[in-house]
Amino acid sequence: MKKLVIGILAHVDAGKTTLSEALLYSTGRLKKLGRVDNKNAFLDNYELERERGITIFSKQAVIKTENAEITLLDTPGHVDFSSETERTLQVMDYAVLVISARDGVQVHTETLWKLLARYNVPTFIFINKMDLEDTDKTKLMKNLREKLCDGCVDFSEKNDDFYENIALCDESSMEKYMEEGCLSTKEIAVLIKERKVFPCFFGSALRMEGVAEFISGMEEFTENPAIKNEFGAKVFKISRDNQGNRMTFMKITGGSFKVRTVVSYLPKEGAEAPLEEKANILRMYSGAKFEPVEEAKQGSVVAVLGLSKTYPGQGLGFEEAGFEPLLEPVLTYRIILPDGISHAQFLPKLKQLEDEDPQLHIEWNEQLKGIYACLMGEVQEEILKSMVSDRFGVKIDLDSGRIIYRETIAEPVEGTGHFEPLRHYAEVHLILEQGEPGSGLHFESRCSEDALDRNWQRLILTHLEEKQHLGVLTGSPITDMKITLVAGRAHVKHTEGGDFRQATYRALRQGLMKAKNVLLEPYYAFRLEVPSEQIGRAINDIREMNGTFSSPETNADMVEISGRAPVSAMRSYYKEVLSYTHGRGKLVCFSDGYSPCHNAESVIAEFGYDPCADIDNTPDSVFCSHGAGVTVKWNEVERHMHVSSGIDFNSENGILLIPNIKVFRRNFSIDEKELEAIMEREFGPIRRKQYSEAVMDRPKEYKAPAQKKKDYLIVDGYNIIFAWEELNKLAAENLDAARHILMDVLSNYCGYTKCELVLVFDGYKVKGNYGEKFDYHGIHVAYTKENETGDMYIEKLVQDIGKNYNVKVATSDNLIQVAALRSGVLRMSANELRQEIEWVNKQIKETIETYGRKSFYRPFDNIDKIL
Repeated sequence: MKKLVIGILAHVDAGKTTLSEALLYSTGRLKKLGRVDNKNAFLDNYELERERGITIFSKQAVIKTENAEITLLDTPGHVDFSSETERTLQVMDYAVLVISARDGVQVHTETLWKLLARYNVPTFIFINKMDLEDTDKTKLMKNLREKLCDGCVDFSEKNDDFYENIALCDESSMEKYMEEGCLSTKEIAVLIKERKVFPCFFGSALRMEGVAEFISGMEEFTENPAIKNEFGAKVFKISRDNQGNRMTFMKITGGSFKVRTVVSYLPKEGAEAPLEEKANILRMYSGAKFEPVEEAKQGSVVAVLGLSKTYPGQGLGFEEAGFEPLLEPVLTYRIILPDGISHAQFLPKLKQLEDEDPQLHIEWNEQLKGIYACLMGEVQEEILKSMVSDRFGVKIDLDSGRIIYRETIAEPVEGTGHFEPLRHYAEVHLILEQGEPGSGLHFESRCSEDALDRNWQRLILTHLEEKQHLGVLTGSPITDMKITLVAGRAHVKHTEGGDFRQATYRALRQGLMKAKNVLLEPYYAFRLEVPSEQIGRAINDIREMNGTFSSPETNADMVEISGRAPVSAMRSYYKEVLSYTHGRGKLVCFSDGYSPCHNAESVIAEFGYDPCADIDNTPDSVFCSHGAGVTVKWNEVERHMHVSSGIDFNSENGILLIPNIKVFRRNFSIDEKELEAIMEREFGPIRRKQYSEAVMDRPKEYKAPAQKKKDYLIVDGYNIIFAWEELNKLAAENLDAARHILMDVLSNYCGYTKCELVLVFDGYKVKGNYGEKFDYHGIHVAYTKENETGDMYIEKLVQDIGKNYNVKVATSDNLIQVAALRSGVLRMSANELRQEIEWVNKQIKETIETYGRKSFYRPFDNIDKIL
């Protein structure tokens, strides 16, 4: 028996949900037909969907025929929810594209067709609403072949031309047809599977006409996926049930999946070690109802409870991650909360919605001091407001929205980054090349492993992929570029993973500062229909928008034109169309990628972005000079670099030439003498301890050798407390207890690392406070005095000791990090400090257990008891 996952797609109002109802009814899954206009459709089970009469979320239902078990996936048809449709495509064995006989192929239909091709989904076509007047099958088939593909073949009638029309789609099939006069069902099914033939069926889902023939055709001309014994699954949706439980919807693509199976996977944010979680419950959904199952086999679509960090597009088992989404929002909106609602407290709740729809990109904008979300259009705005109100009981508002710009480059360029505070080292050379429009970002390495170890190269590529990199014109994300690692250097002793993160970010940014940058803006593909007497007005409007259009097509007293125009100019044009055509005009717009901005200068001026002032995305590098880190401006970096990439650019034709890369070999393979020479050049003469059996015979003028500089760690106490979840919870009940727990933790750390540690707490708001300094189990604790912030104290301390000691500052406070950066000392976030402390605790525990002790005290272990 065939076991298939089939999705249904359509332009809005083509009758997609009505066809789903007809399929469910015809196969006995429903006893009574539901209707969208009656608000009782089986698959539109959310209140919002029934109110608006549109599908918002993808839904599933299982139907059984004589020869097949089909999981039907109903997807949204409205353009504002296209990202939900795209996420579902990756788990489909076949798709059904529904087209209205009245409207034919529309703009969004063509967008869906491109998505089906991108995800390589074999497709059946159902032309719906054939019961309406003036529907012509011949004209519709011509429309399909012109707008979609020549492989569209009428399967509703197997007449004399049936096999010939199929054979015309494939050369080898034509030879077979010429010899035998027909093609087998198996051969036709293979052509459909290979997307060479697209079967077309005609009917009326509302009147149940042509539905039985359509079901029979899907049974006959589909193929079962190959059986795979190894476990694999593809995640396509995250949702929550009525009790708030997180559900991971996935298709099992190989083997089987049982309840209480432990799943190992990497979260999207990219952890160093896989996360292991147990699948507590498996549910098989059909509409709003479900039944729990103990095991899901290949071809099943199940909801899994118990997985906390999965995401749409993720591959489990042998499956790899899917494509980055092609359809992205082009507008960003500020979320306006009611008075009395804290942004910090409400943001995690909104993040639940982003978990379910990653394209929302809900984030806190530090520069604009607000929460922002990316949306497709006005319908999604209304839905977002309703969802927040229903789920969280809060009525939010949205501002008028801003255009989401992108940036790219016009010519190849090399970017270099160097990060070398004392006892740290990394250097990276990248080549940035312009990519094809809509290609996104691609990363690769062409660096020799003799020059840079493979593990370091992989780490650099990981750092390139882990972050959304910003351009230098407006601070908008970059796109349509190929970024290649061509050279780099690590130090055998002093390089750590975080060093290459810094060098990589700086190299990319420095390359952008040198490049010929291009600002991109989103465009709409539009189809405008106006009365013939208004066509002149419409054409002038589009030209003023810097849009382009094809030749007008006349249909009775209406004229239709299609084209492209900037979103910034056309986003509100539909209101004008309704006004000047007195309600007769119709404008349909869909996202159509990015193109160079038509008014780049004014947009850049409006943003007023200063790339050199963006500390979090600095293009400058850090070099070590006379024992301290020194910041070198981006335009002076290249003459200080330790490695040559050997890259040449042919300026005549813009082709990038990568010859055998010439590097300074001493930078990669150095012996002790050469290492000493480098260290002497950077830090001065090396003075070794002198040992003698007759120390007492040394002359009186003998001077002891210079001692190694002490390591100082300065910790921003309250910042760390409120950044660590356990301490934050404890501080809400007992701040003094949280402080002492932190002091205990840092005492352990200090005792193991032998560093000097200064723990600073703010006391500036305490009236009459004169400050306090004391030692606690090997660490120095300082409470600042009245009107002296911890920021001020730390900045002054860094300036005082930064030149004489190896100083590191632990904080996630941006102001303190900027002060540390200016002073050339190393910065460490609260999360990085925690990771280092956990590593130290592990080392201490292993050491103690080696000597026979079975237990080990960790201050964090007692937090729950204290609470």
